[in-house]
Amino acid sequence: MLPLQGIRVVEFCQVLAGPFAGCLLADMGADVVKVEAPEGDLMRQWPPILDGYSQYFASVNRNKRSVVLDLKTAEGRADARRLARSADILLENFRPGVMAKFGLDYATLVKEHPALVYCSVSAFGQTGPRAGDGGFDMTVQAMSGVMSVTGERDGRPAKCGIPIADFSAGLYAAFSVAAALHKARSTGQGDYVDVSMLGAMLGIANLQTSELFGTGRDPVRLGSAHPMNAPYAAFCCRDGYFALAAGTNKLWEAACEVIGRNDLPQDDRFTSPSLRAQHQDVLRELLEVEFIKYDATDLLARMNARGVPCAPLYNYSQVLADPQVAHMAWVQDLQLPNGVASKTVISPQHVSGQRLGVRRGPPALGAHTAEVLSELKDRS
Repeated sequence: MLPLQGIRVVEFCQVLAGPFAGCLLADMGADVVKVEAPEGDLMRQWPPILDGYSQYFASVNRNKRSVVLDLKTAEGRADARRLARSADILLENFRPGVMAKFGLDYATLVKEHPALVYCSVSAFGQTGPRAGDGGFDMTVQAMSGVMSVTGERDGRPAKCGIPIADFSAGLYAAFSVAAALHKARSTGQGDYVDVSMLGAMLGIANLQTSELFGTGRDPVRLGSAHPMNAPYAAFCCRDGYFALAAGTNKLWEAACEVIGRNDLPQDDRFTSPSLRAQHQDVLRELLEVEFIKYDATDLLARMNARGVPCAPLYNYSQVLADPQVAHMAWVQDLQLPNGVASKTVISPQHVSGQRLGVRRGPPALGAHTAEVLSELKDRS
């Protein structure tokens, strides 16, 4: 039995942050009913498209059921309200105010369903001067400060290659509603959860905001380097790059022993993590003179033998082929509704010794409308 088995989540979301939260809850066993407009979630049109079905959509909509309701019609709104009343959790990521137009806002629903846990995911939050503004992952990354610390020191502003604003907000939303559900089950009183992408990005920026609060200076772009520790970056070697994180004096000394430079830990510039970070440009030059003598696999083997954290610089095809990923069985076969065989990366947790894998493939648009509406009649 999965942790959220028996819990119904109704998801009025599209694209990424909200659907990812719904996917996390579905992986944990919740019955997630995804409500879509007749034209479907916009993400259904995003490539790669495999014989008419979006692989991207499939990646965050597994283990869900799809119901099509036209909220512009009285019948659609009535069905949506009945569905909401059957829910333990409701997720939505419309702009603030839109759900109220449909009579699906928390203030309206809580009158009839006081135990409902209701979560709104938006770019900037439900109140404040930016509440009505739209936002996408890239624009939130820009505003949140992430792009000011991403990329090489003198390079153009760069976003993180992963849509971390969307995914971070989805993680915060899933965690928050799970906590609120515990309260609702204990007290009979639900809750309203307001999650913003901007807030989520600031919430995970502790390293950068602590640097600002502690020094009065804005953090800057450092490439792969760390502002307060070194050697802690990607380094060039004979056949490419490898990552090294010798983040303590003991690990630093061990790394120097590997390359036969036992003199470096005695250098006054390199006797502590903070001093090494202050002088990491010259430190990089000294280390890469030695690293260039070795292939990456040789360096990794030598560093691992001494217990120094290090890693190859993989692309995605390489990491998904790594034996650790195979051992954890994180890649699972997935059949799309059109019959096309594909693969997906499943939720990485093991709960009660079992993987949170694919129990139900991603749905075709509206595939479960009749089924879910019939269930509502059975409940009435």
